[in-house]
Amino acid sequence: MNFKNAFSTAPERFMSYCRIDTQSDPFSTTFPSSDNQKDLSNALLEELIAADIQCELDEWGYVYASLPSNTTKDVPAICFCSHVDTAPDCSGKDVKPILHKNYSGQDIVLPDDPSIIISTSDFPILNTKLGEDIITASGLTLLGADDKAGVCAIMEAAIYLKQHPEILHGEISLLFTPDEEIGHGVDKVNLEKVSAKAAYTLDGGELGSLEDETFSADACTIHITGVSSHPGYAKGKMENAIKIASEIVAHLPKDRLSPESTSSYEGFVHPTKIEGNLESAKLEFIIRDFETTKLNQHVAELNSICSKVLAQYPNSKYELTQKEQYRNMKEILALRPEIADYAAQAIEEAGIPLLRGKIRGGTDGSRLSFMGLPCPNLFAGEHGIHSKKEWVSVQDMHKAAEVIVRLCTIWEQRS
Repeated sequence: MNFKNAFSTAPERFMSYCRIDTQSDPFSTTFPSSDNQKDLSNALLEELIAADIQCELDEWGYVYASLPSNTTKDVPAICFCSHVDTAPDCSGKDVKPILHKNYSGQDIVLPDDPSIIISTSDFPILNTKLGEDIITASGLTLLGADDKAGVCAIMEAAIYLKQHPEILHGEISLLFTPDEEIGHGVDKVNLEKVSAKAAYTLDGGELGSLEDETFSADACTIHITGVSSHPGYAKGKMENAIKIASEIVAHLPKDRLSPESTSSYEGFVHPTKIEGNLESAKLEFIIRDFETTKLNQHVAELNSICSKVLAQYPNSKYELTQKEQYRNMKEILALRPEIADYAAQAIEEAGIPLLRGKIRGGTDGSRLSFMGLPCPNLFAGEHGIHSKKEWVSVQDMHKAAEVIVRLCTIWEQRS
């Protein structure tokens, strides 16, 4: 297969997606958490209809699409998935994407805030992108490559396959989800509309990366009830819930079990929010590890810290609740090794060095895997995500689209 000039519409397609504000809102009680996510969903629907690809948009903002099998073989259906929302960590309103053609190794100074500089010291991988076309934001917002680069790659590949019926493949489903960035990406997905036996998210970074392991994840909330008293007459009476909460955080390990002190397969206990008043306070934590059994060990240590702190406040109390978020997809994918192996073959056939690894986080694929749709993660080329320094290489998006096409043919050939 010759893919020269195959995905020439990718830069403008991607930048058009970036200009649509699709930030999810972690404090919203609606689904999707922000209506403007549907603006991109509707745009995708229009593009799919124009390409004569069967598709629908449901009330929750999910886009489902499919390409029918064009082979006489009995090929398992596969799905490609990306999320339309961008992270709430950095503004995604009025994004102005900039195409920097033929990158030559210089620092990229973003024009709307010259203090924001994308440099090779921050991103050594830029040294491998000489001569490529780099897309950034303008310095005031994130770019949205996470995960609009994945959305773009899937759309480019699907339209290419539609235009090249000589490329044999089984049934292919496309799924575009809202609210992935706030952990609700597949809350209301209808898998009856995704007739697939395996899936792949396009939500990874470095060219050639294939990730079939994620964290297992729980959330913990600690409710603290203190003792209120008039501050002028509080001696021997007041037990300040805010101070108790602060002491719990202060007693957390500093050289281990924290995001800033761990890497590779190490897990962590991470406080993400504290709120309250003198009488009542609340702490929120995320608990992460690659071994699911270790989550309870980490929570037990957190519980022990709480007990020790509260022992100094005999009239106060705390309550710790633990909630499952997602589990390591490896637990499922280990039972279906061909799913990741075929992806590895597609990457290598595209002439890309394979980078097989893990995600110190989660994807929609983590939850989809445990919903009966095993789903590793493929690269889309996104870097500096959730920040004003976010960027993507156009050529990396081209390669991501090529890998999708090759992967479809491998499933057909191996069936």
